[in-house]
Amino acid sequence: MKLFTTLLLGLAQLSLAAEKPNVIVIMADDLGYGDLSCYGATTFKTPHIDKLAASGQRFTSGYCSASTCTPSRFSLLTGSYPFRKSGTGIAPPNGHLIIDADTFTLPDIMQKAGYQTGVIGKWHLGLGKKGQGPDWNGRINPGPQEIGFHHHFLLPTTNDRVPQVYLTDSRVLNLDPSDPLWVGNKRPSPDHPTGKSHRDTLKMDWSHGHNGTIHNGISRIGFYTGGHDARFRDEDLADKWVEKSNEFIETNKDKPFFLFYASHDLHVPRIPHERFQGVTPHGFRTDSIVQLDWTVGEIMKTLDRLKLTENTLIVLCSDNGPVMDDGYQDDALEKLGNHKAAGPFKGGKYSVYEGGTRTPFITSWPGTIPAGTSDHIVCSIDLAASLASLTGTPLPEDSCLDSIDIIDSLLGKEGAKGRSNIVSQDNGNRGALGLRSGKWKLTEHSKRKAFNTTVKKKLMFNDVPIHQLYDLSKDPGEKTNVAKDHPKILARLTAELAKIKADGRTRP
Repeated sequence: MKLFTTLLLGLAQLSLAAEKPNVIVIMADDLGYGDLSCYGATTFKTPHIDKLAASGQRFTSGYCSASTCTPSRFSLLTGSYPFRKSGTGIAPPNGHLIIDADTFTLPDIMQKAGYQTGVIGKWHLGLGKKGQGPDWNGRINPGPQEIGFHHHFLLPTTNDRVPQVYLTDSRVLNLDPSDPLWVGNKRPSPDHPTGKSHRDTLKMDWSHGHNGTIHNGISRIGFYTGGHDARFRDEDLADKWVEKSNEFIETNKDKPFFLFYASHDLHVPRIPHERFQGVTPHGFRTDSIVQLDWTVGEIMKTLDRLKLTENTLIVLCSDNGPVMDDGYQDDALEKLGNHKAAGPFKGGKYSVYEGGTRTPFITSWPGTIPAGTSDHIVCSIDLAASLASLTGTPLPEDSCLDSIDIIDSLLGKEGAKGRSNIVSQDNGNRGALGLRSGKWKLTEHSKRKAFNTTVKKKLMFNDVPIHQLYDLSKDPGEKTNVAKDHPKILARLTAELAKIKADGRTRP
């Protein structure tokens, strides 16, 4: 009887695997629209991602919902615009989990559909309870497990913020109890080395803000002590993400799996592995893009080896647009040359202009998704509703408030339409929103200040009107504000944005 039951269970798992594809979401960090050779980069190549694009749909109007890390990731996992929830700005080192544990999330959708769920790479969504934050020397919860992930192997925050350790099974990996980890906002002692006090020892100097605790010759935001056996080397991050991603795929090869692979490569401090240093003419930033491309290739090789390629949907996107000088002197700006990181678009990371939130967006599922280029408006916030539709998983009425089912567009089906509009925001504290509706783009800068208008200069504010209007069909670079020429359209879009904010949801 036990053998018969085991056989039935095995057959059920095989049937489920055949009906539902594996899903891998690869979210790059700070990758701009023009940062891949399949999107127009000419001074270096990204052959593995190019191959992915050539096998499926390459979107020319793919978006994230925010132009910084934490809010963009929040919307991917919750399916809701981050401006609807306070506290979704850039998470600090000791920040608490900003997604409430009772939220029905994207990984919850996949769990309910019978998938094994995993997240590997950069987290930066906070950890622990509100008012407490993470217990670095104990079990850290709530965290990924409490919002739907069976497995996680993470960089807890982002690598320019302390601590430089891995998190798995809700604990810091390789932590020696006799060398406890302490993380804080203030210098723990007068003799604690920092980027200010020991600047002459740094192997990569800081330009602004990143001058706290030094690790691996690089100073970071915040302070920490202890946990020396648990600390990693920056240069090894990409290799570790590939190792752990391949382990997850191998372990779950006989059942449907959902993997959120959150790359860190382009985010500061940009320290690619030694074998990638100097492979491009633009310094460590684009060297890191080539490293990202390698990681994608390694994951694709694993799928090929396990004969899973034709049963796996891959989505590649970015959390926001590009930035050059983001706190370290790594020559990204000085060696930029003619490379157009944001492609033809204005702005970058921190900006609600197109360069801040229009990014590479690729879907691949050989044998199911046809090869081609799509101009449909799609967004990473829509993966929740779209994958719920793909797997036949009902969404609770009060969940995924702004996630739209665009699965037909993602699969390249004829007759699909994509989104009709998309709202984007900055990191949440500068009062900037953007609304693209069809060919029109409205920007709303409530503080009359626009940040990082061009990635070819150091980060700065520009004075702007509260509302600007652009016709993207004629002016994709948002060079000419036509608000005065089209007062009725300006009024319509302003009202549309106000309604989206007031209604509290956009999902039907």
